[in-house]
Amino acid sequence: MNYPENLKLGDTIGICAPSAGITSPEKILKLDKAIEQLEELGYKVIQTKSVRKEERGRSTSAKERAEEFMQLLENDDVKLILFATGGDFLCEMLDYLDFDKIKKLKPKWMQGYSDITGISFLFNTILEIPSMYSQTVKDYAMKPLYRNLTDSLKIESGEEIIQFSFELYEKECLENDDNPHLPYNLTEKVEWKNITGEEKIIMQGRSLGGCLDCIKCFIGTKYDNVKNYLEKYKNDGIIWFLECFEMNTPEVFRTLWQMKNADYFKYCKGIIFGRPLMIREDYEITFNQTVKDALGNLNIPIICDADIGHVSPQLATVNGAILKITSENGKGNVQTFLR
Repeated sequence: MNYPENLKLGDTIGICAPSAGITSPEKILKLDKAIEQLEELGYKVIQTKSVRKEERGRSTSAKERAEEFMQLLENDDVKLILFATGGDFLCEMLDYLDFDKIKKLKPKWMQGYSDITGISFLFNTILEIPSMYSQTVKDYAMKPLYRNLTDSLKIESGEEIIQFSFELYEKECLENDDNPHLPYNLTEKVEWKNITGEEKIIMQGRSLGGCLDCIKCFIGTKYDNVKNYLEKYKNDGIIWFLECFEMNTPEVFRTLWQMKNADYFKYCKGIIFGRPLMIREDYEITFNQTVKDALGNLNIPIICDADIGHVSPQLATVNGAILKITSENGKGNVQTFLR
């Protein structure tokens, strides 16, 4: 694994928008306050020119998005790229990236989720560069910062921490145009579920995953290097972490079926699923039952409803690190090993 150097106070954080941009007044305000807080913590912050632009769901053209991303990758002062937001069209800018050139650059930490999977998943499987699957920049406007936000910075600073599952999660996000510092609206009880029948699950392996909506786009394309990646790290075993933004349960089933029949779960020691944000339960089949229907015959431990993904707060999950995950009695923890 080509780990980036540890983030330090005084380092520069670069913000770019490889998918959508930030344009609504309330989100611009959150962006401004997030930058203020990061600077108060002791970091320098720069942003590329298209962060505050958007047209047809894109911050700018695919070519320009790739160029702005490369600007930060090539800037030796930037030690962390913190993405502006997710979206839907990141994949189209990948064709303008020179992966051979990127291989020659010093790796750096990157942080985001959702459509950012297009970068984090490929950087892990093609370039073997780990990245942080966690909140984008706007959440850093929160006061006080919730522990998932500070945990991300701790891990990027080189700390091998243990993160514990949260007590509550938010069902509906609070919005207030006049108060960008609002905390998470924590109302629902967190309960991890071991859907394969074990009272206690302990699994360890090299992590691989992201947003299921995005991963399905890469299967069988020129960007699909998963089989080579699995063979290289088979002695570690693989822990898949997956979550979805917006799907129906038949689509979830078909996607997992496709991944299984593409041998994506070879050498897999276990799978952990985050809470889906928007799931349509067709045929009265729940998300968790769909996962069990699709993957139950793999005979590996599977955890659902974990603190990963679109339903906040989410644990800071390193795509490419060794994770040791424990789940028992509805609670869990994740230990990260940067090796």
